[in-house]
Amino acid sequence: MTLRREAFLAHVKERGEYGTVEEAERAARVVLALLGAHLVGEVRAQLAARLPEGFALILLNPLQSAEPLPPERFLRATATWDVSAVLPTVADTAGDDLLGQILLQLPVGFDLLFGRPQPT
Repeated sequence: MTLRREAFLAHVKERGEYGTVEEAERAARVVLALLGAHLVGEVRAQLAARLPEGFALILLNPLQSAEPLPPERFLRATATWDVSAVLPTVADTAGDDLLGQILLQLPVGFDLLFGRPQPT
């Protein structure tokens, strides 16, 4: 099920304590563009299908990355934006099964960025 744009942004705005929806939208766009560079194939397509259309397009047309960034470099690359507001909202939208597949494509430690620590 696709989350409506307004609901998605409301969650990001609340989690990031942004003053406006526009700030939440900018954060979501930056973080999703970088996340899209880390995901491939069916997993990226499935996640895009659950995001609001405009954000799905950002995820499907990501920034180009030569290699996956470790969590700490991902945080530095998105330092201006609150990753902890966007990625947990993405995790809620994805659901546990898809999130598990997403985490398999990402370097170790991303589970914490999504707000879903995995047992070790």
